[in-house]
Amino acid sequence: MTPNSRRKFIKQAVISGVGLSMGGASLANTPTVESSAKQIVLPDVSKLASTPPDIPFAPRRIASWWNTIEDLQWSQKSIRDKIKRRAEAFAEAKIDMVVNYGFHIRFDFSNYFGQLHGLWANACEELHQYGIKFMDHYSCNHVERPKNIDDFHKLHRSHRHHVLLFHDPIAAKHAQYEGHLFQDICEVDIRNGNRGYSEQYQMEAFCHNNPAFLDMHTKYLKRLLNEVPIDAIEVDDMCDYVGLAACGCKYCRERFKRDYNREIPPFDDKSFWGDTSKPMLYWGNYDNPAFRDFLHMKVDGIVDHVKLVKMTVGNIPLMSCCSSTGPIILNSISLNLERMAPYLDFFMLENVGTNIRSTNWVHMDAEALHQKDIARQRGDSPAIALSYTIYEKGAYMGWALSRFWGVANWSSTHNQRLIEDPADAREMEEVIHEWNNWEVDNSDLDYRKGEDLVEVRLVSNSYCRDNGWRDKDGKEHWDRLKAWSSSLLKHNVGYRFVRTDELADAAALKQESTPLILDGVACVSDKQFKALSGYLISGGKAWLALPFGTHDEKGFERSTPLSGQILKAYGKQVTVIDSALNSDPLGGLIQSKKFSPVIRQTAGDERWAARIRLYDGEFTLHFMNTAMNPIPHPTIKDNGGVAIIQDIDSHITDNKLSFEIKMDALPQAQYVLKSPELKDKNRNVVPIKGKKGHQLLDVDLSDIKIYGVVQKG
Repeated sequence: MTPNSRRKFIKQAVISGVGLSMGGASLANTPTVESSAKQIVLPDVSKLASTPPDIPFAPRRIASWWNTIEDLQWSQKSIRDKIKRRAEAFAEAKIDMVVNYGFHIRFDFSNYFGQLHGLWANACEELHQYGIKFMDHYSCNHVERPKNIDDFHKLHRSHRHHVLLFHDPIAAKHAQYEGHLFQDICEVDIRNGNRGYSEQYQMEAFCHNNPAFLDMHTKYLKRLLNEVPIDAIEVDDMCDYVGLAACGCKYCRERFKRDYNREIPPFDDKSFWGDTSKPMLYWGNYDNPAFRDFLHMKVDGIVDHVKLVKMTVGNIPLMSCCSSTGPIILNSISLNLERMAPYLDFFMLENVGTNIRSTNWVHMDAEALHQKDIARQRGDSPAIALSYTIYEKGAYMGWALSRFWGVANWSSTHNQRLIEDPADAREMEEVIHEWNNWEVDNSDLDYRKGEDLVEVRLVSNSYCRDNGWRDKDGKEHWDRLKAWSSSLLKHNVGYRFVRTDELADAAALKQESTPLILDGVACVSDKQFKALSGYLISGGKAWLALPFGTHDEKGFERSTPLSGQILKAYGKQVTVIDSALNSDPLGGLIQSKKFSPVIRQTAGDERWAARIRLYDGEFTLHFMNTAMNPIPHPTIKDNGGVAIIQDIDSHITDNKLSFEIKMDALPQAQYVLKSPELKDKNRNVVPIKGKKGHQLLDVDLSDIKIYGVVQKG
């Protein structure tokens, strides 16, 4: 991962819990002047219904369409010619959708919208000749405003890929669009009344509850749609990178009072804000229901903003960024994909980065399958994994992970994320050309027709995250889910997630006979408990690791945990286990023969992960190496000082694998092993009938270091 990715921000950003030190030509230290909204009438989104998405197309092989500062010179002939050449090269790389990248902090370019829209309309014209879709992609709620010289240089080191052209401090006072001064619509820092400022990205942020901002954004969207024939849109940063330091504007205060009958307290109220000597990401007293309501209110405003965008773009597919969906820390930046999901059409996971740590991908499996289930529950919407790279092998690894997960692949070079581009930097279409063409020619599997073999269902209840629940050791629900994901991957057990709404739907739970894994599901609603009880009464099975039902869905502690009722009434259907955090309960269940996986490895290195997926009923077996050995570039490092991936080797030496598959017969008598690493050569894989109800399969993965697939010959 690049150290400046959203994931890095979420996990490691340290934002001071006390007043920001500001000096010199600072913009952030000027109090916000809140503009009047008397003349602004916004559409009513309160009753906007969530309807199943009508997906006009489903992209499979996606790539970023990079812009540079010179593109502002459109419509010069050299730029038109560049667009024409790139469109042809993207078509040769079998790319079916591009995502616009650069000119990202969109309102910084309000003086140049005419040129930019002309540029992108020209790109659409050329791409559409090859049947390639164009998705615009921009940050809607920020302007880059480094508050001092150190931040100025940091911005230019870390975020060149945005294409940087921001206002200087004097001009920034007058910067506006459609009559809305940017400084008037910013968030308000609760600590000091200054404009909300993101330390990680050197940006000032607009408030999602400010009607003047929403009016400005809506007018821009309508202009964009009128001037550029885009096919889809990603409206980025539907969250709050200022974090819990904002927002204290009058609109947020009014909303908190109106919807929750609460007041935002002063910053020195520790009963609400908790220990603010810690980094901002860890502020807040979750024992205080008023603080929990504050978190919900912040997300409410963002969800309403998403609704407004969807109302504006209509049938054009809408996506937003998301690097994570599971951990509590997301509450601090109000990033909640599950709350936004009913109004989105495409779903993306910001996955691996460019440095050598990216080959350690196992911890990402939970996030990938979690977001894949969000897409599945949203009318089987397209799910997309975004992977960054500099060189071809990094692009191959990202492509392979998408195949292993059964989602669309979005490949993106990230040259401009480095301080300077490598001398041998490759173009986007070059790094993905080989892998996309191999796929089309040798293994053209449509991810939307793929159905994962599901043997167990892992319950992820967002109430635990929303209410900040942690156990006595400080571990949260998502920690347990990640541990289960790693264990299921290690044992090659197919799984999917059951999330909050499905857990409250007895009919949905009963549709499958696979056991439910309940590990640390502390916050449970009465409706969920009733649905789970109905599932168990009907003969369903569950594996239960305490605690369970110690709190309700709003985070209030129950007088008696629901686990006692579950065990008393349905004890025969429930297997009590230890948490996956503390042991290997899955291994114990397998060893005691209380659970029998469909696939069991009998020979070879077990660090090859295997996943069964059916495409239109056709059996496939995908392999992904969990023991890759990244070869670092000898000189090039990312901004965090970690070496960039130049090549990938493998720590695995015993690649001749044998499996026993619990199927009476596989649909085909003849299978082949395919891999881009074998080029166009295939290896025969012949199932042999074993003991009753089993097939034996030998697979030779020699000379393969990253990915392979067994499919019909």
